[in-house]
Amino acid sequence: MYARTTTIQAQPSSVDAGIVHLRDEVMPALLAVEGCVGLSLMADRHSGRCMATTAWESEEAMRAGGASVESIRRDAARAFGGTVDTVEQWEIAVLHRDHRTGEGACARCTWLQGDPGAIDRAIDAFRAGVLPQIESMDGFCSASLFVDRATGRAVAVTAWDGHDAMDSGREHANRVRSSASQDIDARVLEVAEFDLAVAHLRVPEMA
Repeated sequence: MYARTTTIQAQPSSVDAGIVHLRDEVMPALLAVEGCVGLSLMADRHSGRCMATTAWESEEAMRAGGASVESIRRDAARAFGGTVDTVEQWEIAVLHRDHRTGEGACARCTWLQGDPGAIDRAIDAFRAGVLPQIESMDGFCSASLFVDRATGRAVAVTAWDGHDAMDSGREHANRVRSSASQDIDARVLEVAEFDLAVAHLRVPEMA
């Protein structure tokens, strides 16, 4: 499974309108594209940073659907009152769900940079070391790891029932992140937290 993430820098006042547009207009259009199996949206209503992720059955389907998605992406950026900042493509290496998210769910993203030759070791470390330490935490919903084998970049995403759960586990998550990044000799580039506005990736269990 593969994923394409589009980061939109929105006007904070337009984020809610953009979410409605994405849910009602963008998602049906994308799911009509061959090979596209789902969509999620994370939004920071304060900064306006929004990240829409589409899931694809294969790398070939993701690349073939690129032209069809381009106009949908532009329309979405306009609905958010903003512009497309970055577009990134990933291999979905791990996905584990404890339970589905509900209203008020949120997510924490951690971007890492490591050795491209050590991606498989990083995937194994996430699956065997990180997941067991976080899946038992109160309010945990799911965790995923996206990787770019060519560059050695990765992003880990954990979803939570709400901000109270995510906040209460922050110190533990920090310790897990620090230990795991040292173990695989990876550099943490950024950690950011978002509201999980749309959760419809429909990616099967890959833990």
